[in-house]
Parts: sequence; C-alpha cells; structure tokens
Amino acid sequence: MADRGLLGRQEEGVVLDRLVEAARTGRSDVLVLRGEAGVGKSALLDSLLERTHGCRITRAAGVESEMELAYAGLHQLCQPFIDGIERLPRPQHEALGTAFGMATGPAPDRFLIGLAVLNLLSDASGRQPVVCVVDDAQWLDRMSARILAFVARRLAAESVVMLFAVRDGMDHEFTGLAELEVRGLSDSDARALLDSVLPGMVDSRVRDRIVAETRGNPLALLELPRAWTAAELADGLGAGTLAGRIEESFVRRLEPLPADTRLLLLAAAAEPLGDPTLLWRAAEELGLGADPAAAAAESGLITFGRHIQFRHPLVRSAVYRIATPQARQAVHQALADVTDPGLDPDRRVWHRAQATSVPVEEVAAELESSARRAQARGGFFAAGSFLERSAELTLDPDRRAERLLAAATAKRSAGALDAALDLLNDVADGPPDTLRAAEGECLRGEIAFDQGRAREAARTLLAAARKLDPLNARRARITYLEAMSAAIWASGPDTPGILAFAAGAAPPPADSEPPADMLLQALAVRFTRGYATAAPDLIKALARAREEEVGAEDVGSWLWLAGNRASGIVAIEVWDFETAQELAGRQDRLARETGALVQLQFALSFRANLECLTGDLDAVAGLVEEDRQIAAATGNPQVGYGGLLLEAFRGDEVTACRLIDAAVREATAREQGRMAVFATYANAVLHNGLGRYDTARDAALRVFEQDVIGYGVLVVSELAEAASRTGDTKLVESALTWLTERTTAVPTDWGFGIEARIRALLGGQEADYRESIERLSRTALRVETARSQLLYGEWLRREGRRVDAREQLRTAHDQLTGMGLEAFAERARHELLATGETVRKRSPETSNDLTAQEAQIAGLARDGLTNPEIAAQLFISPRTVEWHLRKTFSKLGIRSRRQLRTALARSG
Repeated sequence: MADRGLLGRQEEGVVLDRLVEAARTGRSDVLVLRGEAGVGKSALLDSLLERTHGCRITRAAGVESEMELAYAGLHQLCQPFIDGIERLPRPQHEALGTAFGMATGPAPDRFLIGLAVLNLLSDASGRQPVVCVVDDAQWLDRMSARILAFVARRLAAESVVMLFAVRDGMDHEFTGLAELEVRGLSDSDARALLDSVLPGMVDSRVRDRIVAETRGNPLALLELPRAWTAAELADGLGAGTLAGRIEESFVRRLEPLPADTRLLLLAAAAEPLGDPTLLWRAAEELGLGADPAAAAAESGLITFGRHIQFRHPLVRSAVYRIATPQARQAVHQALADVTDPGLDPDRRVWHRAQATSVPVEEVAAELESSARRAQARGGFFAAGSFLERSAELTLDPDRRAERLLAAATAKRSAGALDAALDLLNDVADGPPDTLRAAEGECLRGEIAFDQGRAREAARTLLAAARKLDPLNARRARITYLEAMSAAIWASGPDTPGILAFAAGAAPPPADSEPPADMLLQALAVRFTRGYATAAPDLIKALARAREEEVGAEDVGSWLWLAGNRASGIVAIEVWDFETAQELAGRQDRLARETGALVQLQFALSFRANLECLTGDLDAVAGLVEEDRQIAAATGNPQVGYGGLLLEAFRGDEVTACRLIDAAVREATAREQGRMAVFATYANAVLHNGLGRYDTARDAALRVFEQDVIGYGVLVVSELAEAASRTGDTKLVESALTWLTERTTAVPTDWGFGIEARIRALLGGQEADYRESIERLSRTALRVETARSQLLYGEWLRREGRRVDAREQLRTAHDQLTGMGLEAFAERARHELLATGETVRKRSPETSNDLTAQEAQIAGLARDGLTNPEIAAQLFISPRTVEWHLRKTFSKLGIRSRRQLRTALARSG
C-alpha cells in the first residue's frame, strides 16, 4: 500500500509498491524516475524504502564532481553483497575483483563485469528480494553507469528491483528503460505544501503566482519562501531557471552561517563520496571544532551519519560555487593530507591537484600514475580525466603536449570521442614535434573509424602512416594496416589506391610476423598485383590465423582479426567455407568468454551470413535474435546484416526491401561502402528468388564491378543466373572469365561447383549441371546445391525432358521448402506445374509458440549445457535460464531435459 503521508504522490507510490510486490513473487523489474531538480524523486525513493519490509536494500548516489573514480558507484551499490563474489565463476570473479581494486590483473571487459554484477544480485535475491536504488544516476561515473544499464536490461526472473532517479535535460546511460515521469504537485497539493512553510499571511494572488511559477515543484515550494523577504514574497518569484532560483535560495541560507560552518560545508562538498571519517579528519586539519558541525546540522542543509548527505545536490553546488578559490584550495589540501596514500592514492592526488592553481610537476606525475592504475582497471574515462588535469599542471610545453595526447587516447578508448578530439586540438597548439603530430593524426583517423566515417579514416590513417615511416617503422606498419582495414570497409573509389600505397610502403612481413600483418599484407597484394599472385599469400596467412594460439592478453587483437574483419573476409575470398565457419565459431566463443559483446554481435552476424548459405534459417533467426537482445541490453546498435540476408533468402519481399533500403541509406551516410555493397548483394539474392531477373542483374552487377573483397565470390553466381535469364550472354561470359581465374589459383569444390553452374548456364551442357551438383554436395552449402538442382530442372523442362525435369525439380522443391527459401521453392513449384505435376503451395505450419530466446535456451539445454553455462553464454542469470526453461517445458508438454531432444524435433 502506498504511503499516504507523502503529499500528492499516491499514484507514484502505487507504481513503486507494485514493483516490490512483483519482486516478492520472483519477477525482476526496472524503473527510471525522471524529473526536474527538486520535484521529489528522492523523496519517493525514501518513502518506498521505508515500506520494503523483508527486502535486501542497497543504495548508491551519483555526485556532481570533476573527479571520476571508475566503478565507485558500482562498488557502493554492490558492497552489501561483496561476500558473494567468491561464488561467481572464476572469470567473473577476477573481472569484478580487478574492477574494485581487490585484485590485480589485465583490464577487465566491462560486460564481463556486468555479468558478474548480474549474478551477484541474482545470488543475493535467492535469499530475499533485492531493491537497488540509485539516486542522481546522471552523475554516476561512466563505467558504473554503463554496467548498471547493462544489468538492468538483462534482469528477468531474479527477484531484483532496480530504481534509477535521473534529472531532466541531462545525459545518462539509462535511456530506453521503463520510465516514470515525476511531475510537480497539483495546484491544491502545492498550495497545501506552500501554506505549511509560509511565514504568516500572504496575499492569495501572490500565493497563486508562486504555485504557478514553481509548477508544483516540492523543493521550490519548501525552500524558496524561507529565503525570500516579505517584500520579495509580495512581488512573487524572481527571474531565472527554477533550479537556479532554488540554488540561489540555498545561497541565501548559507550566507548568514559562521565562516567556520561554511568551511566545513565546503569540505563536505569537495569530498564526493560522503565519507564522514575523512570529513572529520579534514575538519581537524582545518582547525574546525564541534561548533561548526552543530551549526551546519541545525541549518537543515546537511545530515551527518554513516554517509554525509546534503539537503539536495543544489546545496552542494551552491556551497562550492560561492566559496573563494583560496577556501577551495585549503579544503582540498586538507582532504589530501588526511587521505591515506597507500589505500586511496587516486583520491588523494586528485585533491592535491585541486589544491594548487600553478604547475607542480610532482602532482602532475602522481596524476599520471593514477591514470595508469585507472586504465589497468578498465577505467579509461577516469584515466583521461587524470591525464588532462596532469597536463594542466605541467610546466614543460613538450611534456604537457604528451600528456594531452595520452589523455585523448584514453578518452577515445572510453568512447568519449568528441572530448578526445577537443584534446587533440590542444595537442596541435603545443610545440612542433613531428612524431607527436603523426601520432595525433593517427588517433584522429582511429576516431573517424570509430564514428563510422571509414573513408575519411582511411585517408587520415594513410597520411599518418606516411609521416610515421621515417620515425617509427613498427608504428608506421600498424597504421598502414589500419588504413587498409578502413579502406576495405569504406570500399570507395579510392580504396585500391590506399591499398596500393600501403602495400608498397610497408615491407613484406616475415613468417614470424603476427597473422594480422600477414593477412592484410596479402590483401594489399590482392589489390595491387591481382588475385592469382596474391592467392598463395592469402592461403598462407589464413592458415596462420587459423592455427594461432590465443593467450589471454591477445584476445582483443585476435577478435579484431577474426570474423569478417580480416580473416573471415579472406576465408570467403579463397572459397574456404569450412575455415570461415571455424573462425566465426571461435570468434563467438572467445567473445562470450571475455564478455566482448560488441565483438560478439559481429560474430553473430557473420555466423548468420554463413548459416544462410547452409540453409539452416532457423539457426540464423536465433543468431539474429541474440544480436537484437545484446543491442537492447547494451544500448549499442544492432549489427543486423544477418537479419537482412535472412529475409532475402526467405523471399519476404516487403521486409527484405525495407531492411535493404535502410541498410544502404545508413551505410552511405556513414561512408561504409562495404555494408552498402552487402545490402545490394542481398537485393540480388531476393530478386533472383522472386524471378525478377532484371532487378537482380542490375544489383549483382553493381557489386561485381566494385570488386569488393569477399563479396565477388558470393555475387558472381547471382550475376550469372540473372544475366542468363535476361539474355545477356556477354555478362555471363565475363562472370565465367572472372571465376575461372580464381578457381585456377584456388581449386575448391565450392569454386568449381559454381564455375560448372555458370558454364551450364552459358552453354547448356548437362554434364556441367551434374558436376555443379556433385561438387557442391560435398560442401556444407546446401542452398547452393539446391539452387543448382533448380536450375538443372528448369533447363531439363525447357529441353522438353519433363520426366527428368520432375526428378530434379521435386528434389529442389523439397530441399528449398525444408530450408525455408520460400521464393526459390515457389520457382520450383511453378516449374513442376509446367511439367504437368501438381504441387500444392505449402501452407504455414503451426508454431510451437516458443520465443526465439526460449528456443535458443532449449537447444542449449538439449545439447547438455547446465543452467550456469547457458547463462554465461547468453549473458543472463541462471535464474532467468530456469524461468525460461519452465515456460518451455509447459509449452512443449514435457517435464525434464531428457525429453527436450524429442520434443524439439517433433515441434520443428
């Protein structure tokens, strides 16, 4: 039952009470309370916590401060459950321990930390429901905010409630979660609240004006009348924003306080974590006795207890704003003096840095050390802040520029790309230095690639590599390779030129060089000297990538190398489908193990594209759904290209065209020509299936002419099929010539099977059709095998051999129908009808009503994975796995895992 004592908040109280009641029944929920400063978000949360009997409560609050300590808010929230860290799986245990400074190790992936926090809360909720409250969440440190947003999006059946209060108009990480907008009180409630604090009688018109101008904001109604004189009340409220007027009212309440009391309040405002022990020691250092604390408490502006809490964050900002620079520096120095350099060196040096306004190299060097510690824990934004302040306190111009460059690099790693670019501008204003200028340009290129501007990134990185060449050969080579990678993704008209220059400038790698060097150098040879010359190097580099042993410290670079970034592209380019599948599966596994969710999304998309060619469209749908779920959980965009190709193979014209058009628009806007080309390839597949060969030919030709690495292999058969159906013999001949060069250099069943198909389309030789089917049937490419049978059957029917045609068309129809390639299956059905055989159009089958996630979990359980193993693979908690399995068992009418294999096979 909602607390009726909180004036005007009955409806909001009911909503919050329902969340807690749901948690008591085993369901998790998340809510973001959004509203302006002072509207009552904190009061609602306080009121709720008074009523959460029988629940485990944990609370944290963001604090507006220039100091950011990575994971500070997360540590505060997890502190009551920290004993459960020992029960976490080892990778999660180590990641969370490193983040919290309890252990040392490599910088942990933030999503692995997120999974650890999810399981920590899930474990605690097994004993009693857990209510997590985060006030002023817009001011959490970035790493804490991102991880808590991830956890909030993965909750389902853990008996956990997460409540976040955020201020209107401020950026935060919790967008997209369920929201409750907290508005001002109704006029009647606002008048009642105002009357409770008005000093004597006030004209009703003035009262109404105050109610109207405060818009029912409870803090404004409570605080403003205390700070305004009778004359000001008679005139109503002054100008300015409501938050500004409330802060000004706090300023007026601060001004009459004794100087020592204001100094104590300033010390509390300068210490963002609300540590009372630190505050009292700093007060002693400042020579403050007991009286200032008593006066501060009596003012009602601050509460002293286990944590120091201001009446409102606007009190903190008012205290800090009105203080003199000298007072601020004195307070920060006192806080630095009483902070243990062994236990909390980062907080200590930050206070030291704020205590000085002139360059001090000793402090600047300590800030650099703090930055290294922050980076070791994955706190790149905090590291960037430490380094930026370090640069401000650096007298030597060259060293200052070096620290600014390091700060920009750290902020780029944190995803603060605009902030990194601003710092790079400051670097450019420093003393001339050729190496530093080249490294700055390299960083600009990397940021351009991060922002999706692949073409600009390629040009910028190439220019940077040229400058680095005489200065740092190894760094130059890495930058050339980055330029080539960006050029491949841009796939624009200048791509061959960039690759040519990079290939000529960078020396050939030795056998001992890393696989990335060998792969991208081989790609450069492919562009500069042709396919036949590059083929041996491509195959050799691919074998190195396949055999590479991946240590814990190398996972990040291997994930970059794998999949469709480099090695996956090469595997398709040399017709090695088996290796492409192996690399995609390995990328998937490593991304899951390390919590690299962005890389996992790319791995899922690449796997989905490969599975489309095997005809397992159900598996593709599961991969696409998992990509969608990760995007929803992380707030990152969905990769989505697997879903685009899935709909093209299915022949769903409306959905596929919508996705293709959207992908082309987005890729064009972001200068990612490779993705636009992929969407155009999918368009060719779609329209070949629909029998619209003019459209398919035009789309395939656009892809073919661009000669984009890895896509020629896929599109050449689409081009030949569409061109043959439109009577464009010369185009079929061009496709065959192009293909023969490649199969001569790299002989595989896949390549020979497609080559035989195109020869058959060109010359109509039955032996070629049979060779195509035979060779493709040796591979995992079931779609290509069925399509060769369809084309063979179509040729036999046109040759008047109806009986022979029926055999091939019936086989093709059954295979295409079974795989879900509806448009191609419909082509086969029409051809069978033309032979005189009646074939019913397949009607939609009844689904077993399992959701995509239920089907995925059921499949993993069928394959023998335990609940914790499934949870770790899908980045959810074991309780959520159990919840989904219970629903799955009910839908399938079974009672145990042993029955899953039969039930899933029966349901299709």
